[in-house]
Amino acid sequence: MSKKDMDQTKPEGQEEVEEDTVQETTAEPSAEEAHKAALREQEDKYLRLLAEYDNYRKRSQKEKETAWTTAKADTAKEFLPVYDNLERALKQETADEAYAKGVQMIMTQFKTTLEKLGIQEIPALGETFDPNLHNAVMHTDDENLGENVVAEVFQTGFQTGDKIIRHAMVKVAN
Repeated sequence: MSKKDMDQTKPEGQEEVEEDTVQETTAEPSAEEAHKAALREQEDKYLRLLAEYDNYRKRSQKEKETAWTTAKADTAKEFLPVYDNLERALKQETADEAYAKGVQMIMTQFKTTLEKLGIQEIPALGETFDPNLHNAVMHTDDENLGENVVAEVFQTGFQTGDKIIRHAMVKVAN
């Protein structure tokens, strides 16, 4: 049978239906694949946006904590010259006991306020020299002290948590 005969034996319109069915089957998987690809793309965008938001939230929280610590440290740094002057006043000898007691009370109150803010003095005298905490401005040879031991403190250092506000200015024995 020839093709012409086959076409004649088929009912009218059947040939068109078969061609449409073939086209639909080939078009359907590509449309489904396109939908799956679009879905994967949207999922990927969603996951990236979620991760970006999570990073933003963590970064904002860390910046807020850092801002508080930095503001506290900067404010305390401005008050440290007052601390130094009070310390010098306490070292001066005076005949007026009331004056000496008043200065001592002010110094005690100042130290208490710093402690309430979470600001601690950096231990120095008799400690092993640590360049992260201490600033060595002099060296001395003292056989009574071990090597790299702080022999004298010229200026008290302060820190809040892990943040150094001011390094302790010290003399180190070699």
